[in-house]
Amino acid sequence: MHIGLIGGIGLGATEFYYRSLVTSFAERGTPLHLTIAHADVVVETANLLADDRAAQAAIFAAHTRQLAGAGAECVVIPSVAGHFCIGEFEALSTLPPVNLLDAVAAEVAARGLKRLGVIGTRTVMASRFYDRLPGVAIVPPPGTELDAVHDAYIKIALSGAAGDAERAFFDRMGQRLIKEQGCEAVLLGGTDLSLVYRTHAADFPHLHCAAIHVAAIVQRAG
Repeated sequence: MHIGLIGGIGLGATEFYYRSLVTSFAERGTPLHLTIAHADVVVETANLLADDRAAQAAIFAAHTRQLAGAGAECVVIPSVAGHFCIGEFEALSTLPPVNLLDAVAAEVAARGLKRLGVIGTRTVMASRFYDRLPGVAIVPPPGTELDAVHDAYIKIALSGAAGDAERAFFDRMGQRLIKEQGCEAVLLGGTDLSLVYRTHAADFPHLHCAAIHVAAIVQRAG
C-alpha cells in the first residue's frame, strides 16, 4: 500500500515517522511506498490554539488530494494534536485516514489500563485525549503544570529540537503523574515528544502514541 504522510507538523514528528516506517518495512523485507506532503506547523498550531477545526481540516484535505495525485492509498496525520479536527477531516478526505486515536484506544483496551496520565498540548490534555478512551480515567498535569507542559511542548514542536533540559522536565512531569496521581502509565500524547526521547525511553511507565500509530500504519499497509 502506498502511504501518504502529511509532514511538517512538526519536523521532529515527521522525522520519527519516516525513520520508523523505513525501519519497520526493512525488518519485514517489504518495499516501502511513501509520499510526504509538507504542511506548515505554524499555521497548524495557530488553528489548533484557535480550535479552528474547519480551517485545518480543509488544509489537510488539500494535502490529501496532493498525496492521492501521487498515488497514495491512505493518509496519515503524524500528530496527536493534529487529530483535533479528525472528524471534520475524515468527512473531507479523499483517502482513508489511519487514525491515531483509534490505534491508541485499541492498545489501551488490549492492555486493560484504567487510569492514564497524559502530556502533550493543552488541547490533548484538557480534552482527556479527545474523550476517545471510554472507561479510562485520563489525568492531565494538575493546575499550572498543564500550562507549563503545553508551553514546553509547543516550543519543541515549533523549533524541532529538544535537549537535556526538556527531557528532565518531561521526565519530572511523567513521574509526578505516576507517583502523585496514581496513574498506571502516561500517554506521550504529543508526537514531537519523540525528539525528547530520541535516544532513551522515558523513565516512567508510558505509552508512546506515535510508535503505536506507526505500528498501526505498518499493519494497515500489509
